[in-house]
Amino acid sequence: MADKLQATMVLDKNYQISEVDRRIYGSFIEHLGRAVYGGIYEPGHPEADEQGFRKDVIELVKELQVPIVRYPGGNMVSAYNWEDGVGPKEKRPKRLELAWRTIEPNEIGTNEFADWAKKVQADVMMAVNLGTRGIDAARNLVEYTNHPSGTYWSDLRREHGYEQPHSIKTWCLGNEMDGPWQVGQKTAAEYGKIAKETGKAMKLVDPSIELVACGSSNTDMPTFPEYEATTLDIAYDEVDYISLHQYYGNSSNDPANYLAKNMDMDHFIKTVTSTCDYIKAKHRSKKTINLSFDEWNVWYHSREQDEKLDPWTVAPPQLEDVYNFEDALLVGSMLITLLRHADRVKMACMAQLVNVIAPIMTENNGQSWKQTIYYPYLHASVYGRGISLQPILSSPKYDSKDFTDVPYIDSAAVYNEQEQMLTVFLVNKHLEEAIPLEVDVRSFEGYELQEHIVLEHHDLKAVNTKDTARVTPHNNGESSLEDGRLKIHLNKTSWNVIRLRKAK
Repeated sequence: MADKLQATMVLDKNYQISEVDRRIYGSFIEHLGRAVYGGIYEPGHPEADEQGFRKDVIELVKELQVPIVRYPGGNMVSAYNWEDGVGPKEKRPKRLELAWRTIEPNEIGTNEFADWAKKVQADVMMAVNLGTRGIDAARNLVEYTNHPSGTYWSDLRREHGYEQPHSIKTWCLGNEMDGPWQVGQKTAAEYGKIAKETGKAMKLVDPSIELVACGSSNTDMPTFPEYEATTLDIAYDEVDYISLHQYYGNSSNDPANYLAKNMDMDHFIKTVTSTCDYIKAKHRSKKTINLSFDEWNVWYHSREQDEKLDPWTVAPPQLEDVYNFEDALLVGSMLITLLRHADRVKMACMAQLVNVIAPIMTENNGQSWKQTIYYPYLHASVYGRGISLQPILSSPKYDSKDFTDVPYIDSAAVYNEQEQMLTVFLVNKHLEEAIPLEVDVRSFEGYELQEHIVLEHHDLKAVNTKDTARVTPHNNGESSLEDGRLKIHLNKTSWNVIRLRKAK
């Protein structure tokens, strides 16, 4: 047994996948549950700023260095009138929000969210309603947010107190339009047509924007990947990205199988990539469609309690998953998977950011805290900027209920040439054994070991609460570097970040 549990890897600065687009560390705020009201915004809170935004939450988001945030949905965007959320707050209507069956007070809308995004130093990825609305509302919103002045909608924005345009450059053409749960569900042909025509009009208003078309809501949809193929066949020339959404859970309490689920994510990315390239070949196009994995996370803990909530209330505690340590491990492996596909995945959004299936939790009129999944997201976002390298990994493997030949070790590496820094991200999925890993880093001559961060816990079900942070990283990882050989001791079920820097 001991002989088998050895792993080796080669990292060479010439084995490059792609420059990492910083937007793969994006996130998502939907008007859902307490993401907005009680999450990012709570006017009566002791930490609220002059606009009612919680400063404690702003600081936690800034620490994550979130580059882009998708807004305002999600399912809710498919019946959302953006005009409800602009202008004087006292004149804004309260609406029935059909996706999550709540009441939307519209105290926060486009302008306020753009203000909040500036405070957390993030760009906005704006979604338009292609469920109950279409071309007209979308082109007007682009004019309202992006046109300088001298037209009805741009001057209305100025009248609302925003002289300068928000210059929002990334736009989602609807959300999960194949889903029967969606208000205004569409077939691929119907959606492809509306996406094409809406995108065309939006780009006439502002040719500098980039557009994300909806793909299948998830890989279990009966129309996957035909939905992507048909949509792109119709709208190829107008759109720049196609979206992917996927959530995983462990309701069967099978940790070995659960920790292998990023292999499904890997297969999903490869399938959508090949579908995009098939349509590119069919159209004899020079343009490559890239991927926006704009919803991904673990989601299963809260489903039972959500069924007990009363409808038609404001900001009920919906989708408030309390994440445990094994969830953090899978999130780490999902981040590694995104990095391994940095050549085609150019944007990704952990869904969501605050309270709703989120790394950050808050208490109404109380404190905020970091869930277990906060840490791998933090490490990847802060240290994973640069060039994604192709690790040549030899790892022992296992079989689980749904997966065969699962490597015990997941790995990604990012080389930041400017800072002369190499960061290696590793997950050991073995439930019982530590695994020694030897990495050949001879191409990084003159580099020194800076630190080895580890996130680990003896209890896979350990959680963080407002009172107790049981799962937090430490800097006492066991590793050494000598003669271009990096020796790493990977503790069982652990997330590891190893950082090397060139000696001065």
